[in-house]
Amino acid sequence: MFQLKKTIVSEDIIEKDFVCNLNACKGECCIAGEAGAPLEEDEVKIMADIYEEVKPFLRPEGIAAIEAQGTSIVRDGELETPLVNGAECAYVTFNDKGWASCGIEDAYNAGKVDWKKPISCHLYPVRVQKYSSFSAVNYHRWPICDDACTLGQELKVPVYKFTKDALIRKFGQEWYAELETTAAEMGK
Repeated sequence: MFQLKKTIVSEDIIEKDFVCNLNACKGECCIAGEAGAPLEEDEVKIMADIYEEVKPFLRPEGIAAIEAQGTSIVRDGELETPLVNGAECAYVTFNDKGWASCGIEDAYNAGKVDWKKPISCHLYPVRVQKYSSFSAVNYHRWPICDDACTLGQELKVPVYKFTKDALIRKFGQEWYAELETTAAEMGK
């Protein structure tokens, strides 16, 4: 672990390799699990504000879940996206290959909204845990992403490089530059 500004960062995001392998997993991270995607407080308003623009990109099951539960929910005291029947994220869509995608990101890519998706989704496999005076930045290992780890090793892409845009979105360019300096000092 090392400190960058008001974050404590796991060395795993520098030492571990990762590149999403959608050919292998088909977007399983949007489907598997027991909870929706973690949300930040400011994202709740954004999701409510953009819902009508995102709605045409969603599946009927997702629309029904969102209209019954809301554009975001609180579960066990945590903000997250709603689920369809306790399973996949209500915002998940499927492309013509049957791969999971994000309806919010689909709307973003179509130029309908200017917000890509929740930062927790954009950052994955990096997870951020807020504490009172700092945030912990960790690598989350999930067996459904084993193929992403293998591909990352083959391509020699560390987690922090794979998630560069998301890390800059979350912490800023200066923070990321410091992370790169630390990685270079570690030989990565």
